Amino acid sequence: MALDRPDMLNSLGFPKPPSETRVVVAMSGGVDSSVVAAMLAEEGYDVVGVTLQLYDHGAALAKKGACCAGRDIHDARRVAEAMGFPHYVLDYENTFREAVIDEFADSYLAGATPVPCIRCNERVKFKDLLETAKDLDADCMATGHYIQRKMGARGAELHSAADAARDQSYFLFSTTQEQLDYLRFPLGHLASKAETRALAAKYGLSVADKPDSQDICFVPNGNYAAVIEKLRPGAAEPGEIVDMDGTVLGEHRGVIHYTIGQRRGLGIGGLADPLYVVKLDPDTRRVVVGPKDALSTRTVPLREINWLGDAPFTSREVWEMEVKIRSTRPPRPAVIRPLSETTAEVELFTAEEGVSPGQACVFYAPDGSRIFGGGWIWKG
Repeated sequence: MALDRPDMLNSLGFPKPPSETRVVVAMSGGVDSSVVAAMLAEEGYDVVGVTLQLYDHGAALAKKGACCAGRDIHDARRVAEAMGFPHYVLDYENTFREAVIDEFADSYLAGATPVPCIRCNERVKFKDLLETAKDLDADCMATGHYIQRKMGARGAELHSAADAARDQSYFLFSTTQEQLDYLRFPLGHLASKAETRALAAKYGLSVADKPDSQDICFVPNGNYAAVIEKLRPGAAEPGEIVDMDGTVLGEHRGVIHYTIGQRRGLGIGGLADPLYVVKLDPDTRRVVVGPKDALSTRTVPLREINWLGDAPFTSREVWEMEVKIRSTRPPRPAVIRPLSETTAEVELFTAEEGVSPGQACVFYAPDGSRIFGGGWIWKG
């Protein structure tokens, strides 16, 4: 496809023909990134597919429901062969362990509830892989994430996906402005996953009917505790379950088996009112339980803030926005008070239950789809 005028932009936003535009596509082997690669190849772009080997895929070959396993590498390679573009597998196993898995284990041991998928995007895919794309002289890097990149008055902006059910903005809040300038998300405007699968069928991709990944890629069957025990032998030491006054109610088999807000599986039945995990104290190996209202809070301390606003974060005393404190919850109105460029206190208009250190708090425009970044919840 030739561009009629030099000031015309191709579909990725560059003033040149697709054939002269190199794009690295991060391919997980799933249907989303495969469709992105096939779509861009069909449009005539100079596509280079890259798949990351993030952990020992020999042990993962028989594992379903996770990304970046051996089967997924094979599937990505087949798509590249079918569409006629080069495909490379990069061994990032050591980087992934140091940047993501080790912190995941240590966070759980410290009583937090980490979100490793955010760290993977932040520290591996959008950092090391993005630098690799630049080393390959690519004009940009594209992924299969469901989120939108739109051009605003001051440059590239991050916006929620058109399909709220598929939106991945919670997991991408730490994308920096520099990264956003280089990234492209070709699926963010689609109305449903059915459209993506229809495109996969149109391109004749072998992954058209492949199930979506469900688990964290290195946590088989969602069994976090088993992974942490393997990574940190001795982590599952037993301790006491106590109420908020310190009265011992029972014993537990390791703090790593519990999360804030948990009700089931406490092993302390026979009480008149249900109790919930309200605090994890790894230093004393105590699980603290209390009534449901003890889980409610309106104040959320944040650190490691990534800000994507047009004006500096500290240019105002308060920002009125909506925030999301868990990936499964809708954004809620709040006031954000900057304490520094990277720390803040969030005051929720309505108290939320189960706010947990280690989770993210993501900032959204109160009257639109734009994402203004976010930060990590900590104990304060």
